[in-house]
Amino acid sequence: MAGTTICSDTSEAVELCKAQGLYLKPIAKLTVCVQLPKLKEMGKSISNWEVMEKIKHMAKPHSFISLKIIKSTMEFMRLEGEAETKVEIKAIIQCLDSRTIKLSGFPEVLKVKAAEAKVSHPSQHDWDSFFRDAKNMNEMKPGERPDTVHVKDLPTKWFSHRKKDRLSEQVVKRVFENFGEVRCLDIPMLDPYRKEMTSVKSSGLQTFNYNTGITFDVYVQYKEYISFVKAMDSLRGMKLLYIADDEEEKAYTANMRVEFDKTKHLSDKSIKKRRMEREKLEQLEREREEKVRREREEEEKRVEEEKRKKEEEEREKERKRIEKIEKRESRRQAREEKRRLKALERKRLEEEKQYQMKIQMEERRFLIAQRKLESIRLLGELFSRIKAVKVSSDLVQREIELEEERRNQVEEEKRLKEEMKKRKLEAKKRRKEELLHHETELREKILKNWKEKEEKKEEAMRERLRLRLRGKKVLKSAAVKPSVSNMTTSSEVIPAPSPPDWRQRGEEWIREEYENKVLQRVNKFKGHGKQKVPRFYKSLHNNPHMEWKKRLKRKEVEMRRWKEWNEWKKQFLYWKHKFSFPVPYME
Repeated sequence: MAGTTICSDTSEAVELCKAQGLYLKPIAKLTVCVQLPKLKEMGKSISNWEVMEKIKHMAKPHSFISLKIIKSTMEFMRLEGEAETKVEIKAIIQCLDSRTIKLSGFPEVLKVKAAEAKVSHPSQHDWDSFFRDAKNMNEMKPGERPDTVHVKDLPTKWFSHRKKDRLSEQVVKRVFENFGEVRCLDIPMLDPYRKEMTSVKSSGLQTFNYNTGITFDVYVQYKEYISFVKAMDSLRGMKLLYIADDEEEKAYTANMRVEFDKTKHLSDKSIKKRRMEREKLEQLEREREEKVRREREEEEKRVEEEKRKKEEEEREKERKRIEKIEKRESRRQAREEKRRLKALERKRLEEEKQYQMKIQMEERRFLIAQRKLESIRLLGELFSRIKAVKVSSDLVQREIELEEERRNQVEEEKRLKEEMKKRKLEAKKRRKEELLHHETELREKILKNWKEKEEKKEEAMRERLRLRLRGKKVLKSAAVKPSVSNMTTSSEVIPAPSPPDWRQRGEEWIREEYENKVLQRVNKFKGHGKQKVPRFYKSLHNNPHMEWKKRLKRKEVEMRRWKEWNEWKKQFLYWKHKFSFPVPYME
């Protein structure tokens, strides 16, 4: 069993629970300190195994249950040993204390000191000071005062029923009731939900092991303080002894750790909290079981459905198999029928073959006569082809002549196109000069009209002044003579530069006409107050600006039609040239 050792001496055993075969035995430990020499050479070391063997040899005839090194430095080495009884420990101390040992390779002797080891166990002062200084403890409430003992690493098998190899809470309670009446007992390993409880996980109290069932932890809460003190004093410096009831009566010992509870593990609040957590987990467990049950039922239904589908598939396969057999039988009958028909056909073909042989003989005679006739026709065809070759050579010569004639026609057309292009340029230039001359005439005419209007205005003004000043002695002419330098004669009109094209020049002409003729008349009517402009100047038919726009549009249409005509002419000449060659006649 893990964590237990065989005990050969039970003389110091103290009864704990005789019915279970449990006893308490004092822990007999000692510490051995060996003074080490200074290492003067590099790479030289002291063997721990040799030191332990020397100590064991010095302790004879007594022996150690266990001997281990607990601390090792450059100056000393500290070992801890355990014996069966306290008497044996004292004898071993007398054998080892103030003795010396000598190691191989070292001239110096090593001093050895031995003393009884102190056992780590809480005292009354420890729990009194803890609960006195703790601020979150209330000594009036159980679990928050020194009344709970926490025992760890107890062997599970020793606290089980004789017949059942399973830990029993009643057995544990009966064992610890030897120190006094137990108020409450908690074994975390027996609670299946303890490792899932959030309260336990959050408080950091997982000092017990859930994974293995070899050892367990237990919290024992006593009703009386004296029972708690009695338990702590009885378990101080003790280990658990188990004597089996079999014929050999073997004895085993196991070390256990005893502490007082510092975490309020068995307080009413903690118990209630764990109970609530347990109820929640039980509810979740029931829900999981219900879910598993539903899933199992669904799985059974699914399996049943699959089984039903499988049976249907089997029936379908059987039906298809029968159909296949029927089809195979029908195909066999069809093959037999076909074989019979084929035999009849073969017989009929043999009869036809004999009849055909007679026909072929007649055909062969006919073929010989036909070949004679074809040879005659072939000679006639040969002579006709010779004639055709001669005619084709003549046609090739004719094609060459026609090609030469076509080239001449193409050159003539190019020459005509060049002449036409020159005529167009001359006509365009002539038109441009005419437009320039017409523009100059219009300018002179507009200037002449303006001069006449100005002279009429001046004459009317002189007449009005003359009528006003009639009867006065001094007469001054209010008329202003027109300056010769400001007037421009028709001979001084500078012709406008030639526009880049006819469209740009036409737009300039339209703008001048519009400003000189239309805008002057409109401005004249604007000065008469609310008098409206005559509709004459708003109409589209008499508006010179719109007239010139129409002229431009007509010119664009003419140019577009001219381009379409040229394209059509090119296509016509192309197809005319392509189909102008005569097709030779073949006899």
